[in-house]
Amino acid sequence: MIVDKPAISGFYRMGLQERLEIVKKIAGLSEEDLSKLREGLPIELANTMVENVIGMFQLPLGIATNFRVNGRDYLVPMATEEASVVAAASHAAKLALPDGFIATSTRPIVRGQVQIIGLEDLEGSARNVLSARKEILDEANAYAGSLPKLGGGAIDIGVKAYDSPRKMLVVELYVDCRDAMGANAINTIAEGIAPKLEELTGGRSLLRIISNLATERISRASVVYRRDRIGEEVVEGVLAAYDFALSDPYRAVTHNKGIMNGITAVAIATGNDARAVEAGAHAYAALSGGYKPLSRWRRDEHGDLVGELELPLAVGTVGGATKVHPVAQVALKILGVGGANELAEVMCAVGLAQNFAALRALVSEGIQKGHMRLHSRNIAVMAGAEGIEIEKVAQIMIAEKNIRLSRAKEIIGEIRRGGNSK
Repeated sequence: MIVDKPAISGFYRMGLQERLEIVKKIAGLSEEDLSKLREGLPIELANTMVENVIGMFQLPLGIATNFRVNGRDYLVPMATEEASVVAAASHAAKLALPDGFIATSTRPIVRGQVQIIGLEDLEGSARNVLSARKEILDEANAYAGSLPKLGGGAIDIGVKAYDSPRKMLVVELYVDCRDAMGANAINTIAEGIAPKLEELTGGRSLLRIISNLATERISRASVVYRRDRIGEEVVEGVLAAYDFALSDPYRAVTHNKGIMNGITAVAIATGNDARAVEAGAHAYAALSGGYKPLSRWRRDEHGDLVGELELPLAVGTVGGATKVHPVAQVALKILGVGGANELAEVMCAVGLAQNFAALRALVSEGIQKGHMRLHSRNIAVMAGAEGIEIEKVAQIMIAEKNIRLSRAKEIIGEIRRGGNSK
């Protein structure tokens, strides 16, 4: 087993500066890297990334600890506004030790689609396209930039014919995107070969774009939670909760939202297209014709709880915001992945850990207890607490089990008057 990062104990109890120093040491960060983490995205750079920039909207960037995936330990950057997500993922990962998670991913193939309209003979047009497969692929790879030299590029085509509600042919290009998410490359290829497809079919190309349902680019993760460690009640509770999600789409969507709490947070932190990842995941959950949970939970022959997660994850470590956003660059450095497939495998493991953490909370103490405990500092700030008051107000509310805005205001008043709060 390869374990190249030391275990971190009590990371959440440390001060901000202490956490930064530990991550700096483990991940080999420079002072410039730390400055990027502290300062975030410069507004001048933001102005080049999107239109009509007027300011910045930042998310907290946390580090999930205890993640061991395929025998390697990771510090996982997560960008999220939701309290308890990072802590829950870290704790669920810790409960999976020493074995951690096993994860795999398929070849990074994503499909582009070219819609051809204005056709009378759909079958004949489809035959013309398929008979020119090699010619189409050669031309597609002429638009694929450096992908063919890196072992990627367009590798195959497919054709779909629809006669209702509109006659159309959809030509699909399967492109190995290597370490890129692939949108720019695939859109360029689709637009580049459209004239050739018009020539072959006699129709007119309309949409020429990537599909975010990347069913050829699948990541899988599995984990075993020992019954003697998590308790029989939790095993039974998680299995019953999974059956609920399997039976009811209204529960399944919230079940999957919990998975995406982790995956989306890593996608954002690393500069990936979180909306594309979310869209692909939820579409994949509905491929059977009904909306289902993305994860599966079962009991093995030893009575232990086994979790498995499978979903499309078209993410990249090169190109786009991953190479433009300074914080995304540092996040990838902290994570230390060797490419897009490894990133997807870690993300899949994080999603599975997040799913277990949510289910475990729901079937034991309830989701609100831990969430509100971590949310207490936000309540304190909303009530007007400043500096050292924030932690003091939060701790008093936690001790009283009364995490409310009105109580926070009372405590602040008592602190400022020099009174003694319980």
